[in-house]
Amino acid sequence: MKETKYSDKKISCPCRDVCPQTEVLKVIGGKWKIPILCVLSQYEQIRYNELSRMVAGITNTMLASSLKELEASDMVIRVQYPEIPVRVEYSLTEKGRSVLPILSQLKKWGLENLQLFKL
Repeated sequence: MKETKYSDKKISCPCRDVCPQTEVLKVIGGKWKIPILCVLSQYEQIRYNELSRMVAGITNTMLASSLKELEASDMVIRVQYPEIPVRVEYSLTEKGRSVLPILSQLKKWGLENLQLFKL
């Protein structure tokens, strides 16, 4: 095995114990959270069934669990109205809206570098 000048150095993340990027990805990572956030960003508030229709391919189980996780992370607000049948609406919190410019930059980067992802 070829020795490199870096082989004797301990490699570690400069963030040390808690990496902010990793923590962000725990909140918005996964297959469905970014599409959910994108749909929510287009509406002041949206009902569960409308949201389900807008996020193509998502199951009710995945939508419900993703929304619960986003709500627990203070990214989404869930409002249940005392009506029959029950009406539930979702919207972005201020924290949820604050991630939108970052998602926009990710989109821009993806479009600029899309050829890298073609299979």
